[in-house]
Amino acid sequence: MDNIIAYLLVFAGIGIANTLYLSYNTIFKKEVACLFFPPEWCKKVQHSPQSKTLGIPNTLAGLGMYITIFALLILTKAGTIPFWPVAAIVTFGFAFSMYFTYVQAYILKAFCTWCVLSAIDFVVMFSIILWNYNLIFN
Repeated sequence: MDNIIAYLLVFAGIGIANTLYLSYNTIFKKEVACLFFPPEWCKKVQHSPQSKTLGIPNTLAGLGMYITIFALLILTKAGTIPFWPVAAIVTFGFAFSMYFTYVQAYILKAFCTWCVLSAIDFVVMFSIILWNYNLIFN
């Protein structure tokens, strides 16, 4: 179980770094660097109506989610709380990421490097939990 938590902590840390960068650019209204995609794609995604959910920028919601996952993993490792809250939030983040990947592909027809990175991050974390389900929950 310690290895699973260690891997998840690494990917939660990557997510924190990614969403800190995005949140900084959102708060200070700066354009993000667009690696691997045309710059206008990142701009389109960053300024789309879908970049907010219930008025909250997705970048800030994502940052909050990654920080919560990281903190809960520390508490789980310490034996303070069970693992299921981590699994629940990762599953929610995974579903949200898949929805936003769909939005980028089929509604906006543009991708943001950092959004794709976050989606990959959640896919990896969700996969780690699925592949180790019996070890974690039995």
